[in-house]
Amino acid sequence: MAKVFVSIGSNIDRELYISNALDCLQQHFTHLSISSVYESEAVGFDGDNFYNLVAGFNTDLALAKLSALLKGIEDDNGRCRKGPKFSGRTLDIDILTYDQLVGTPEGVQLPRDEITKNAFVLWPLAEIAGDELHPELQKSYSELWQEYDQEKQKLWTVEYIWQGIELPAVI
Repeated sequence: MAKVFVSIGSNIDRELYISNALDCLQQHFTHLSISSVYESEAVGFDGDNFYNLVAGFNTDLALAKLSALLKGIEDDNGRCRKGPKFSGRTLDIDILTYDQLVGTPEGVQLPRDEITKNAFVLWPLAEIAGDELHPELQKSYSELWQEYDQEKQKLWTVEYIWQGIELPAVI
């Protein structure tokens, strides 16, 4: 079984699509660790604020199959892939880590660069996997969050209830 962390984001009908993503992950994986939901300003373009969070789970799916499954979940939730890279989206699910793999196996960049570049990825990852080590940097996510320039990007936690459970949660 591989230990996986994914980031989830939406800035279009955020509550609907974040809940849909979590519902789909719950259908495919057990023992989800789900961070708080963070609201942040759009990065790289002018747009509505995003909701972002991180989920962790174990899977026996190969990396390529997991990537295809997550892209299918995005597509089933109205993800448009024809627009500019930095634009609004119904749902974005990115594989952050897959065990300790490093590089671009099966076309998936691991670990994902956004871990150390974006507060909306690093903070929720540090929340649910603070003691885990970044596969390349060999520093814990808590250490990386403490070292991060926390004034660089504005984000804040929001109260979020999913299936009657207040996040963060382990289910």
